[in-house]
Amino acid sequence: MDLSKMTRRDFHKSTTLGVTSLALSPGPAVHNVVGANDRIGVGLIGAGGQGRFDFSSMIRTNQVDPIAAADVYSLPLAQTLDSIGVPPGKTVGYGDFRKILDRKDIDAVIVATPEHWHGIPMIMACQAGKDVYVEKPISHTIYEGRKMVEAANKYNRVVTCGTQQRSGEHYQKVVEMIRGGKIGKVTYVEAYLYGGGFTRENRKQTPPPDCDPPTGFDWDFWLGPAPYHHYNRSRRGFTGFWETGGGETTNWGPHLMDVVHWAMQVDAPLTVSASGGRFASQGIYETPDTFESLYEYPPCPLNSAGFLARFSFHLGRGPDEHSYGTQFYGTDGTLFINREGYVIWPAARQSDVWETFGRTDIEKGDGTPQHQPHVVNFLECVRSRQKPNADIETTHRTTSSCIIANIAQRLGRKLRWDRDKEQFIGDAQANKMLNEERRKPWDVI
Repeated sequence: MDLSKMTRRDFHKSTTLGVTSLALSPGPAVHNVVGANDRIGVGLIGAGGQGRFDFSSMIRTNQVDPIAAADVYSLPLAQTLDSIGVPPGKTVGYGDFRKILDRKDIDAVIVATPEHWHGIPMIMACQAGKDVYVEKPISHTIYEGRKMVEAANKYNRVVTCGTQQRSGEHYQKVVEMIRGGKIGKVTYVEAYLYGGGFTRENRKQTPPPDCDPPTGFDWDFWLGPAPYHHYNRSRRGFTGFWETGGGETTNWGPHLMDVVHWAMQVDAPLTVSASGGRFASQGIYETPDTFESLYEYPPCPLNSAGFLARFSFHLGRGPDEHSYGTQFYGTDGTLFINREGYVIWPAARQSDVWETFGRTDIEKGDGTPQHQPHVVNFLECVRSRQKPNADIETTHRTTSSCIIANIAQRLGRKLRWDRDKEQFIGDAQANKMLNEERRKPWDVI
């Protein structure tokens, strides 16, 4: 198992030879196609908790061979290699993800790195002829996301995003009901996260001091394209810093806003405004712990006049004991859905003075599995070359809606969005935030 760390000289030499081709080379010709009965060789890039979960889910299908895993930190890498389901001694560990891309026996890779590291390995994997399962949010910037879409198309790769709700039967059923007019004309949708999030408890802590990174942790490689900072364990909570994440807006937002886009058959708002701040934390992170954004969407099949949508997160208990979910308000009823199930309430009862009438029944449905069917859908598409449930273009658009909300909050003003140009209308300052500078040698997108 190769867990040795490269020297800085070796690192820069290898990146000069291997990474600059991302911008300069058309890439190798892609010929590998997995047969209907062939096993799929899989590699994992990013061996933290989510990556380990994705990797084990693929192994459970009994359709894949877990060839290799890579991580810049040897501890989670070793934990992944020793986890249940991974064949002892048969899965190789690397400290550099590019060694996975060099292997001809790997057909597909999982990218489950921190948010700022999704784009570069995904694009390089496409160039290397690999299909990709990339975790949400697919990108850190709008520009990066579009380059990822272009790479998938150029190299004819199957790419899916970890927005697994797309593969849940009860989600699919609800989308069909909404599109079929179950709750009438939809005028307003809200998506929310209350009291949750992966960084919530950390926000309450006193900021720790800078120190040396743990043994076996290549901190410089972890930062990668992001600006250099001395090691601080709080910075590993990447969603809390603008340089490596986007807070809960890009952490949970892609899941919740994806349901809005999917059901309403839209992929971009006309305008976005947002407010937020750090009202519950003690200064560890930069991104808000309390946030609310409001979108105006164009006419769509469910409302020829368009509709409003809201995304928010904050501390406390959610309505009806739901800590997260998406709720649709229509002329004939209200529908709530999350991973645990759905509820449909009829419209308010009507009265003509002498009598009151109308529906009173409340319809409910249980949740269904999402993640495992999502993994199976990806592997099926690796074989068939069909578009997966959460294809790269669709998830890029959903991720974009979350990124532009963060930009609106940081600038403190309402922004108008051009869906086709993927730019803000008449706002040069906002447009500068659609991309970012990347630290050498990763300044290649």
